[in-house]
Parts: sequence; structure tokens; C-alpha cells
Amino acid sequence: MAMMFAMAMGMMAQAVQPQEMIDRLKAQLAPDKRTAIWEVKSSTSDNGVITLTGKVGTQGMLDAINEALKGRKVINKLAVVENSLPEGKRWALVKLSIATLRTAGKHSAEVATQAIMGMPVKVLERDDEWCRVQTPDDYISYVPESSLRFMTQEQMRQWRNAHRMIVTVYDSRLVTEPGGDETVTDLVLSNILEYKGQQGDWVCLSTPDGREGYIHISQVAELGQWAQQDFDAALIEKTARRMMGSSYLWGGTSTKVTDCSGLVKVCYLANGIVLQRDASQQALTGRKFNDWHEAQLGDLLFFGNSKTGRVTHVGIYLRDGKYIHCSGQVKVNGLDPTMADYLYSPLSISRINGMIGTKGITFLRNHKWYF
Repeated sequence: MAMMFAMAMGMMAQAVQPQEMIDRLKAQLAPDKRTAIWEVKSSTSDNGVITLTGKVGTQGMLDAINEALKGRKVINKLAVVENSLPEGKRWALVKLSIATLRTAGKHSAEVATQAIMGMPVKVLERDDEWCRVQTPDDYISYVPESSLRFMTQEQMRQWRNAHRMIVTVYDSRLVTEPGGDETVTDLVLSNILEYKGQQGDWVCLSTPDGREGYIHISQVAELGQWAQQDFDAALIEKTARRMMGSSYLWGGTSTKVTDCSGLVKVCYLANGIVLQRDASQQALTGRKFNDWHEAQLGDLLFFGNSKTGRVTHVGIYLRDGKYIHCSGQVKVNGLDPTMADYLYSPLSISRINGMIGTKGITFLRNHKWYF
């Protein structure tokens, strides 16, 4: 599809300015900078030579640009991020219970999102102590190299086939011995670790970077079995209510702290479902409708500017006109303007139930990075 689009663009190459053509290609192949890399600049000399600088995410993007500009004099200096790293540095597992990812490779940059222990990430670039990575929801951001354990393709294959456990409680700890109190690492809901053995009711687990410790068997589940669960709106509600009162953090995506879309992701991941990162992305998924009176437990409510349609907030529908969301803190509000706790009217509603497997909604068990 990308090549066909590029060929069509190429037919108009003589009539369209190079940068305009590049912008059209970007709109087709990389419309969302949160999930694709397209940093292309062009300049044209007096004698008509086009110079391209910057970078694109994939070889397919570069091929499309070359096809669109066929027949013109081009000096192509574009770098392709895909597979630019050595084989052993292209994949990694998050080794901390929660890792903070930022919009740029520096600690002063804005928080973009979070990733949790055992989450696989595709490493796109490395610069000093920072890595540009893509998470399983396709989100691209920067994380300190010290938060990751790099892996080869073969090591990733072994990890996907390993006996793994997932944390099923709000938060916990890995301790040095059964029933002990010395901490190896803190843990949060949906952290994934490798199984190493068992002593009575205590399971020995290993973090991605090889630290071993124990957790009570009641706080974890075997990942493969856990991932077979079906959609469970009651579990989504239970997870959300467990977080009532917890504070808001822009970019938060864990049980420690969340933003609005982070709360949604945490609750759905507890049900084995991977959603898109931001509210505006989530709003483009699922079966859409507008009347909240038709909403069911677990539906996603999207709020924002009624004039422009821009989505800026999301919550989870409960029942009886109530929804739970993170705005300042995780709390419950009403949708009916006559309610004492009324707050916001939705722009749109998306039903995830029945739509798993469509764009932007994936069962973890079907995600190739995990299984």
C-alpha cells in the first residue's frame, strides 16, 4: 500500500514541491509521531537538486520516498532507524517494577508514559545513557538504559517460552527468603518475572536482570494460564476501584500513579488486554456510540472540546450513570447533569467488549512480543 501511494505521488512529482510531497507521504505513512518516526527535511538548490536529511523509522518509508521522487535529482541522506542497532541491542525487557519514559533523552524532559517489569520493548536508538524505545502499544519514547536488560532475538524467544509468572495484586515485594522482610525489589500489578522454584507457599522468581527472590503464591499467577482469561468487566471495575484516591501523574501508567488514559490501560491490562496509550488514541478504537444511557460496565467514555471534537480525557463507565476516572485523583463522578457529583459530558463512547482483535485492542496472549 505504501509503495502504491508513493508511485501515485511520483506521477505528480514534477508538479508538486518536494516538501509538500514529503508531507503528504508522512500523512499517509506516519500520521502519528507517537507511534512512528518520520523526521524528514528537504531543501532544493538553485539547479533543482533535492537534498533530504533526517531519519525515518523503517526501510519501507525510505523506499516510498525514493519512489515518490523518482526521476528527480536527489541527494538522500536519510537514516533508517529500523535495525540500525547491533542485533543484541534491538530488544529489551524492563527490569524495574516501574520505569519512567520521557519525550526526550534527558531527565528534565516531560514524562511520556511508564513501562513495567517484564514488559518487552523494541529498542530503536541508543544515545549515551538513553534509549528510544517502542512499547507493545506502539508508543515511542525515551528511557534510561539502566532501566533495561538488552536481549537478542534468541534470548527473546527463550523468554517467551519460559515459565513466567505475573503479579496479580495491586503491589507487593520480592523478598530474599520465604516469609522474610528484606526486599529484592518492589512489585506492582502485571509485573512479569521468571519462575525458578517453590518452597511451600512461596514462589522463587527472577527479575529480567537476574535478581532472585520470593513472593507468596497467592499474589501471582502462571502467565500462560492467566492470559487465557476472557473479557471481564467486573475485574476492570475491581481494579479501578482498588485505585480510588490515588494521585494523578501526567504519563503515569502503573498502580503507583496514573493519568486518565493510564488508569484505563492499567485496568484493562489486569484483564489481559493491551490498549493504546493516550485517550485520543483510545477514542479511535472499539465500537463507537454517543448516548451514555446505552453504556455498559467497562465502556470507555471520552471527554474534551465539544466544538473541535478534540479528546483530552477518558473514564470507565460503571453503572447508573456513574464513571470512574483519574482527574486530580482516581474518583467516581456522574454523567447526568442533575447528579450532585456531575462532571463532564462525553464526546463519544467506545465499547471494547466484542472488539478485541480490532485495531488498537489486543489480547496479551495474541501479542507476538509476549508469546
